[in-house]
Amino acid sequence: MIHRTMLYRGLPLALLLGTAACGQFATASEPSAAVVAKYDQDSDQTLDWREVQAAAGARFDKLDKDKDGTLDAQEVKGVMGPSTFKDADSDKDGTVSKTEYLDLAQKVFKRADANGDGTLDAKELSSPAGHSLKLLIDR
Repeated sequence: MIHRTMLYRGLPLALLLGTAACGQFATASEPSAAVVAKYDQDSDQTLDWREVQAAAGARFDKLDKDKDGTLDAQEVKGVMGPSTFKDADSDKDGTVSKTEYLDLAQKVFKRADANGDGTLDAKELSSPAGHSLKLLIDR
């Protein structure tokens, strides 16, 4: 009887905490239009490679917690998965350098540029490739 009472009292708290955690996770990624506005240096409502490169470089610097000039698998957790990390690590040394990170960002940028005009608008940034690019440049 005591266990059942504890369960009934604890269940609402668990549901509340679970809902709060899910809500926080759901809003962790900014809408594409907000990301474009944040990094759009020339105010043309698109991101060109130069703007993405600057954002990706700054993101790399934030991710590089130990400031050794490379990212290990732990530092990119939530940004790229193991297979993407392995592909990005072109010299196969177990880390991703800033050059390798920017190379990855450029490949993803090109995939997201659906119309091939060299810029990304909010719609293109909302695509699966665009979402991957947002992880590489923003948070």
